[in-house]
Amino acid sequence: MEISVRSGDTFDYYSRLFKIPLRLIMDSNSNTILTKIKPADKIHIPGYASVPYAVREGDTFEKIAVRSGIEIDALFLLNQSKDANHLMVSEKIFVPEKVMVPFGTTETPLDYKRLVKFIKYLKRTYPFIEVSKIGSSVLGNSIDEIRIGKGEKKIHMNASFHANEWITTMVLMNLLNRYLLAITNGLLIRGKEPLALYEGVELSIVPMVNPDGVDLVLNGPPNHLRKDLIEINEGSEDFIHWKANIRGIDLNNQFPANWDICRKNKKPKSPAPRDFPGIEPLTEPEAVAIADLTEKNLFHLVLAFHTQGEEFYWGYEGLEPAESEVLAKELEKVSGYRAIRYVNSHAGYKDWFIQKYQKPGITLELGRGINPLPLSQFPSILKRAEEIFLTAITY
Repeated sequence: MEISVRSGDTFDYYSRLFKIPLRLIMDSNSNTILTKIKPADKIHIPGYASVPYAVREGDTFEKIAVRSGIEIDALFLLNQSKDANHLMVSEKIFVPEKVMVPFGTTETPLDYKRLVKFIKYLKRTYPFIEVSKIGSSVLGNSIDEIRIGKGEKKIHMNASFHANEWITTMVLMNLLNRYLLAITNGLLIRGKEPLALYEGVELSIVPMVNPDGVDLVLNGPPNHLRKDLIEINEGSEDFIHWKANIRGIDLNNQFPANWDICRKNKKPKSPAPRDFPGIEPLTEPEAVAIADLTEKNLFHLVLAFHTQGEEFYWGYEGLEPAESEVLAKELEKVSGYRAIRYVNSHAGYKDWFIQKYQKPGITLELGRGINPLPLSQFPSILKRAEEIFLTAITY
């Protein structure tokens, strides 16, 4: 919610008026010179929406404020051009409303365009988050990172490496949304103050690594690539099980962690709906974007959200640190997912991260069934994923 500064207003006053931590207000206005705010400056108040309201017979600012559960000066602040002593029936004013429920639907898959809309809503409502482009897909879609928190402990999570695992984007975005609600509403997280987590953890999220592939699965092929994609798809026009990026390369087989072994072991030797690792590591812009992001940051932990199997993998060739086992046992306990240390797999993002940095990396396999998992599983998947998410940010 955006407001205009009045003479004498301060950030501290806005914090008390709207019951929002001062740190969040300051971080939401980091481009403003905090010591020199002046009348008419535009200021963002996180966790609020400005809701239109039609004045009713007998309404006064005081009555509206009481009915809305807000301070009367919040109404004055948001309606500075109005004559509060002469409200007219049907006149439109604006009421600040605390955001208390998650945004979006859990009944419609998130394709790239819907994801962009979701991210824009979160940035508008929670302007203390940072949204940045870390790269572009083959077709030029932006691969975005959402960053929240200012702490020294840096955690990265990503989703939809694989196109037919698009439900992971929904899961991760909903978990982020719930986390933001907890922070702005002061809801305890595993007994911890949310502001303390915000100040102690820097969370990096890339909700859709493979936007072209997700759109292919959900919306079908773009016209100019239709013929080529059908050929890669062995003549089929059904792309529901497609796993690769738009060029038929499996992004989670693209990382330089024994990539040669991966290429030798994988059956496809040319572009395919799944499993082809490419002609060499890190040829695909989506994989490069994630690798570059990881190399530029000293993440202490990474979690890659995949489906399916109700299990997770946490080791790679004995290079994982001792703390990985401690974390794995806790995640197994809270989620009910089976913790697996080693699998005969190479060239994945988690493999590369552990090999390169010797820090905890985890590949999550949410849900059970055949990909893409049906939306009917979403509530149960989200519930168990939330336990994993909360454990990761609080451990």
